[in-house]
Amino acid sequence: MTARAADRSRYDRATAHLDAPLAVVDLDAFDANADDLVRRSGGKPIRVASKSVRCRALLERVLARPGFAGIMSFTLAESLWLARAGFDDVLLAYPSADRAGFAELAADPKLAAAVTVMVDDHAQLELIDAARAGGREEIRVCLELDTSLRLLGGRVRIGARRSPLRTPARLAELARSVVRRPGFRLVGLMAYEGHIAGVGDAVAGHPLRSRAVRLMQATSRRELVVRRAESVRAVRALAPDLEFVNGGGTGSVQHTAAERAVTEIAAGSGLFAPRLFDNYTSFTARPAALFAQPVVRRPGVGVVTVLGGGYPASGPAGTDRLPVPYLPEGLRYDPQEGPGEVQTPLLGSPADDLLIGDKVWFRHAKAGELCERFDVLRLIEGERVTATVPTYRGEGRTFL
Repeated sequence: MTARAADRSRYDRATAHLDAPLAVVDLDAFDANADDLVRRSGGKPIRVASKSVRCRALLERVLARPGFAGIMSFTLAESLWLARAGFDDVLLAYPSADRAGFAELAADPKLAAAVTVMVDDHAQLELIDAARAGGREEIRVCLELDTSLRLLGGRVRIGARRSPLRTPARLAELARSVVRRPGFRLVGLMAYEGHIAGVGDAVAGHPLRSRAVRLMQATSRRELVVRRAESVRAVRALAPDLEFVNGGGTGSVQHTAAERAVTEIAAGSGLFAPRLFDNYTSFTARPAALFAQPVVRRPGVGVVTVLGGGYPASGPAGTDRLPVPYLPEGLRYDPQEGPGEVQTPLLGSPADDLLIGDKVWFRHAKAGELCERFDVLRLIEGERVTATVPTYRGEGRTFL
């Protein structure tokens, strides 16, 4: 029996009393992935990206482990909710225009002490001030450095379009404004290199593309290590008490942790290990989060149909954004239908061994987006479901 077949047997036995659709997290794999992230971070703390988890119970579990500290959130409303729930170090990774949220933040000492907001433009400071509604609490601020790689004199850009702050001088200019502006305190700097941390460099069946990605990432790392260090020096000259410099992501943990200028690493997807994180040379994670759909039809030889399953991930549309049939091994989509909203035909010889009501297990392309489809996660240890915990959706929270 292969390791995957053994996992299927475990998951089927653990959830035999439960009807699909359902979602599970294999805690043995989750904890092993957490240990590997800590090993790769080389002693620097890991801030957990909440958008890749979207379950408070699992955030609490991983933050209780040595090597993890703090949360990186994705909306201001989520940040405030987590802070009220007792998480005392929440870094909002994206600028916000949530005026009501800023009014709450500025009026509550506990929230203001726990939440740090992201700023990369003077206009965002103006918006926050205008939204205070009389609140006088000091707002903790983090600045974001653009990490994209520019080639051919800037005519070619590789990387996400995030912050407009690319140079140490631009960062210092905004840092000076924050330091001089009453009601704000500059506490952090973030630089997320998504084109390194979030792009696989060993795509099966594409050796030339994989080699090009590795070359691009090596070039970008060399450029960024210098520019990030210069940027940190420029900001620290204005804010000597800067509390943290955040960088990295699941795919670049060990590289970013090696930079002296970086004090903490961000990671989250590596805990669940979705399918987009299969294609890396630098690490191998164990799939921890899966969902099961029930077989509801047997249209013919070599074909079964499961209920639903059309859960595409965000990003540019393509087959790599689709969930993948994982267990039993050997199933594939019908190319004329793909994964559907209400039914999904699956082809392959394993279909002939499946009965009505059997479970087919899938892996999502991304990590936390799976939790937008399910109210609860069944936590599996060995061959048992040991807990059922709500996702954000299950707690009535859909932040985006």
